[in-house]
Amino acid sequence: MSTSVTNGPGKAGASRHKRALRRASWIVTLGGFLFGYDTGVINGALPYMQDDLGLTPFTEGLITSSLLFGAAFGGAISGKLTDRFGRRRVLMGLAVVFLLGTLGTSLAPTIAVMVISRIVLGLAVGGASALVPLFLAELAPAERRGQMVTRDQLMIVTGQLVAFIANAVIGNIWGEDQGVWRWMLVVATLPAIALWIGIAFVPESPRWLASKGRFAETLTALRRIRSAEAAESEYNEVRGLAEKESASAGSLRDFAEPWLMRVLLIGMGLSIVQQITGVNAIMYYGTQILANAGFGTEAALTANIANGVVSVAAACVGIWLLGRVRRRRMLMTGLVGTASSLLLIGIVSLTVAEGSLRGYLILALTVTFLAFQQGAVSPVTWLMLSEIFPLKVRGLGIGMSVFVQWMTNFAVGFSFPILMAAIGISNTFFIFVVLGILALLFVRRYVPETRGQSLEQVEEQLRAAGTK
Repeated sequence: MSTSVTNGPGKAGASRHKRALRRASWIVTLGGFLFGYDTGVINGALPYMQDDLGLTPFTEGLITSSLLFGAAFGGAISGKLTDRFGRRRVLMGLAVVFLLGTLGTSLAPTIAVMVISRIVLGLAVGGASALVPLFLAELAPAERRGQMVTRDQLMIVTGQLVAFIANAVIGNIWGEDQGVWRWMLVVATLPAIALWIGIAFVPESPRWLASKGRFAETLTALRRIRSAEAAESEYNEVRGLAEKESASAGSLRDFAEPWLMRVLLIGMGLSIVQQITGVNAIMYYGTQILANAGFGTEAALTANIANGVVSVAAACVGIWLLGRVRRRRMLMTGLVGTASSLLLIGIVSLTVAEGSLRGYLILALTVTFLAFQQGAVSPVTWLMLSEIFPLKVRGLGIGMSVFVQWMTNFAVGFSFPILMAAIGISNTFFIFVVLGILALLFVRRYVPETRGQSLEQVEEQLRAAGTK
């Protein structure tokens, strides 16, 4: 009888902590869902914008890439803001920017207003892309960090899948109505409101609180999402490292230290690697690629759902693999798979006549590409970016890396329709194959292994490697 009384509260307490951590992680990843929806919805909305707004290949690329341009600056700015004001407050502010940007794009009467609104929306997308994995990494225990952080990737591709489904449903039912694309865009207001409300139930990052010397609040936050014993142990480690470092916020001057500059360059390199695979050429222009391969516009909208389904399934597999496979090996395998898939797309486009066979072959190859990208390359990239930067400059370092990532994304999004028109789909994808090989060489030479270590242990490892 006494044994059951002792175990009952303990089990209830453990369950309460796990529920609190799970709830916090899913609320935070609504930022990733919005990232995915707002980047994926343009895929199906663009064909309907062409007549309403009178788009050319140049303005089509401009509208698509304007969000990416804004995202670059959103990522960079959010890094500094989160280091200063905290992860939680900045994420709540981003929810408001998501809402305003979505309303602006949905109501835009001209190309100029659309571009400005997409830039505003991009500020929120970029901010979330930098902040969400960072926040998750700082909330997660070391043994679950890989799985928790990659929930962000799962929510990104889920957001893209929901966008593809919404596009297909709206396009097939109301495709003949003028301004149908506006309804595709406005759906994103719902998760933006949910994020703003939900963030009230999320604790502040214990590591950010420790970096500000707010140690009592650090322990309180840890006790909400850890058992009492685990909270005390982690608190001692986090406080010990925080007290070693200056109480002042990190700045660009910190990267003058050779080991920190090396970490920053690795972070920027990882960001470039993720984008030069060509993933967002498919995520932004998949409907046009499939339509050109032999599907009609409405059929391409429906077929494009397969890209979203495979992305979600691959992200789930990626989460499972990260608990069992070394990060670096997983990333290199993904890069081999993406480059091979794009090579085959280029060959099929050259050798198979336009029609249903070509369309289905390219669809099969794009989902194969996305299986490697969303199952290996993207989750490992976002996870490692959240792991490699030391506490003092974590927000700033991730922000700078994400700025580089979004600027690379901008270059891909803006240039892809122009390259397609100038040199054709095959040669365009062959360019990405070459870039993928260069990315593989970079990862093999410079990227470290971080699996199985606490964030504090990762910092000590990188410090030692950079000072040799």
